[in-house]
Amino acid sequence: MEKLTQPHSHETSFHALSAWPFVVGLPAVLIGVWTLAARALMREPRPGLVVAVVLGAVVITLVCLVCAFGFFIVTPNHSRVLVLFGLYRGTVRKAGFYWTNPFTSKRMVSLRAHNVASEKIKVNDLLGNPIEIGAVIVWRVKDTAQANFDVEDFTQYVDVQVETAIREIAKGHPYDDGQTEENPISLRGDTSAVVEELKAELQARLERAGVEVLEARISHLAYAPEIASAMLQRQQATAIIAARQKIVEGAVSIVEQALADLGKKQVIVLDDERKATLVGNLLVVLCGQSSVQPVLNAGSLYN
Repeated sequence: MEKLTQPHSHETSFHALSAWPFVVGLPAVLIGVWTLAARALMREPRPGLVVAVVLGAVVITLVCLVCAFGFFIVTPNHSRVLVLFGLYRGTVRKAGFYWTNPFTSKRMVSLRAHNVASEKIKVNDLLGNPIEIGAVIVWRVKDTAQANFDVEDFTQYVDVQVETAIREIAKGHPYDDGQTEENPISLRGDTSAVVEELKAELQARLERAGVEVLEARISHLAYAPEIASAMLQRQQATAIIAARQKIVEGAVSIVEQALADLGKKQVIVLDDERKATLVGNLLVVLCGQSSVQPVLNAGSLYN
């Protein structure tokens, strides 16, 4: 059995009439009708004619008042979605003063950019570590018909989908670099890639609501308080090991160059034992944390 999908609405442009001719015309019609009624009553003030003339003038006045409900204004970066007797007529995006069928409902939809700052969401990353993450999303309505007819409340829909997308992205990546080979992109180290992935995920989720994602940014990222201290120690240990490794590599390079220069310039001839002693002393000096304290040897190396 095939799965039924709800058809998407599509925005169409509606060319509304300018309201200024009606602003001038309706009062002119009312003044003319009541002027003619007054003249007719003054010429032939018969009871039946009086009732007919007054009733006609009142009816025309009521019609003009009903027509006045057709006026509407579209401000910059806003739109009006027009619905007549349950049928979508179109959307007016151009700013101005318009008139349309007075029985048409006119729903205002803002086309401005909106900011959504999510709460700090607690979620497990790819390795199961609890983390806190938050994001700021900038979005705007792209299709007013979808925003009004395909979802119940597009603003609330965006808020819910933002939180869902953040959770989906966070659980698909490790928090820090080098923690897994399954997905090398980390939340902390590859922010740009994670942001682009979050933006694409949000755009796919908000397509039904006619919403366009303009920008996405990670606003908060940290380990959960219950493991923050342990993870901080782990990061410090990793940094210390990396620094030590770099120091040792540099020290070995310096010692190698020193021995090569001594042998090349024939400053002193060293046997293997003296070379080992020199290498040990240089490594202690280059790799040690405390200041070097020289020791004077009064005898020879062998005494």
